[in-house]
Amino acid sequence: MGVTSALVLYAVCWFMTFLVILPIRVKTQGDLNDIVPGTHAGAPEHHHLGKKAIWTTVIAFLFWAIFVAIILSEIISVDDLENWVGRGVPSSRTGTGE
Repeated sequence: MGVTSALVLYAVCWFMTFLVILPIRVKTQGDLNDIVPGTHAGAPEHHHLGKKAIWTTVIAFLFWAIFVAIILSEIISVDDLENWVGRGVPSSRTGTGE
């Protein structure tokens, strides 16, 4: 795995984690009964973006480390993925010489 691949994988992990964490503990204007005229009641009043960004960075790093370990140790290879999808592409690492 190259540096660029590792960075792209981390970016994907970070954004996917952020999208999952984003709606957690959001206090809306409707929840607080403090609706500003002209805004929707579901508009966030307290969103805690700084804390969520920090937690996202930590959790995404953990996911990224697990994925990198799996990729580099070849526990799951591209050939395995192709076989699971059902393409039936023969593995080049079988060692049978065929």
